[in-house]
Amino acid sequence: MPNIRIGFSSDFTLKDGIVGLGTTTGSGAKLDVDGVAKADYKITGVATLTSYGGFIAQKQHIIEPSTIGFATVGLNTESAATGVGATHVPNQYYETEIGFTDLGGVHHGDDQYFNTLSEDLVIDDGQILNITNTEMVGVTTIGEWDPHTHASYVCAGSLEQVSVTGHFSVPCGGINERKENPVEGTVRFNDDLNTLEFFNGVEWRQFTYNQGQSGRGIYAGGYDSPTASVSTIEFIRISTLGNATYFGDLSENRYSGAGMSNSVTGIFAGGWTNPANDLDVYYVTIASEGNAIDFGVDSSGGWGAQGTSSSTRGLSAGGNYPTGVDTIDSFFFATKGVKFDYGDLKGNGATNNYRGRSSTGCNSPTRSLFFGGYNPAYTSVIESKITASDGDTVFFGDLISKMRLASGVSGSTRGIVAGGENPNSDDLSEVQYITLSTFGNAQYFGDLGRPGRRGVSGVSTLTRGVFAGGGPTKVNNMSYITITSAGTGIDFGDLSNAVGQPNTASDSHGGLGGF
Repeated sequence: MPNIRIGFSSDFTLKDGIVGLGTTTGSGAKLDVDGVAKADYKITGVATLTSYGGFIAQKQHIIEPSTIGFATVGLNTESAATGVGATHVPNQYYETEIGFTDLGGVHHGDDQYFNTLSEDLVIDDGQILNITNTEMVGVTTIGEWDPHTHASYVCAGSLEQVSVTGHFSVPCGGINERKENPVEGTVRFNDDLNTLEFFNGVEWRQFTYNQGQSGRGIYAGGYDSPTASVSTIEFIRISTLGNATYFGDLSENRYSGAGMSNSVTGIFAGGWTNPANDLDVYYVTIASEGNAIDFGVDSSGGWGAQGTSSSTRGLSAGGNYPTGVDTIDSFFFATKGVKFDYGDLKGNGATNNYRGRSSTGCNSPTRSLFFGGYNPAYTSVIESKITASDGDTVFFGDLISKMRLASGVSGSTRGIVAGGENPNSDDLSEVQYITLSTFGNAQYFGDLGRPGRRGVSGVSTLTRGVFAGGGPTKVNNMSYITITSAGTGIDFGDLSNAVGQPNTASDSHGGLGGF
């Protein structure tokens, strides 16, 4: 095959001799070149990389800014309608992109497409890489005479890989500024939450990274007799087996409040400190042992409140024995002392003064589920709420039976409800599961593997749930289940104290990764 030189240091080799100097070919013949063809046309402006269109420099330099210019079409003239001496004003304004080298598309009809022949595309600092087709409708920045629709065609393309040495910013905006129908893989910065988020084709998820999460679960407080409770905080490593280890202490003896946590912080809101509801809120740093620290005060909650969590906030719903409340309070993990009224429990279409719930509910990264309780009748209702929304709950489905004092844990796709007490005051050992992403009733999962327990409390990772304690005859044993597969609970180890209804938190549960 011949070597052809078209310029200084620009040899290339023809493949198969299909096209060469002095050859004649039929329609559709292509010039195939081995290796890399080099030239330097000093391409500027907005580039499209959708097809091969000639010999373009290995490094295309984008150096020209794209700006918006203005033009007018026609002037009003004197006529019978306007009268003699009528003011000559433009009858239409339109906007057009100017100031860059046009490299393709339909602009001025010159359909040209260019491509780099290497991986290098150099974008000068502050210049434009890509502009997509934009419709400009209505009043322009300088006003107009007649309404119009002007389609702005500029070169658009895609790159397999982009390396940025300085700063790269993704689109940003608040929760309410998300596109109505986003494309799967869309990435943006959420101004409301100060986090990067992406759309996975079903829901918005938060980018997460390992901040030292160890799969640690925490049990705080609990009652050890009808009139006495403890302040001890203990922790376990959920992925292993063994007894609980001392973590620290609450500032007071208490039990049955709402447990909430992200990958860093555990919050214990409300509960019962004999002989009254306790609305104090405390927090711990999950990765480091120590006593609980004051976080603020809950507006409701007390005994029987139920907690759920995302990566950014925790929710405390219901509680306040014996009268009961339907209030849901919201806490941001990063902001101590601040809470918000975040809707009400109304999942069965009426005000639900639910009490006698559990320490934890079930949650996906975006959805919180609250279940069971009594108001004053026992209920099987499961209620759903978008965790980042301030609206009321809606009906999700029903548990297998009516109950209170059960506990919930969450994996990546399933929520698990275990234990509890039925209207006949029988203690339950049944375990049920729900699919977090779809509305529907709970289904049978298995058994705790021990005698029935009310007031059991659970912690979880994405794959394993561990349930501890419970009563009425208080126990200190723990059993675990694998969330993704049905079955009977297996012995895990023991708590230091035989207690019921301790508050719980974990750094790796299924609610993380969302808002």
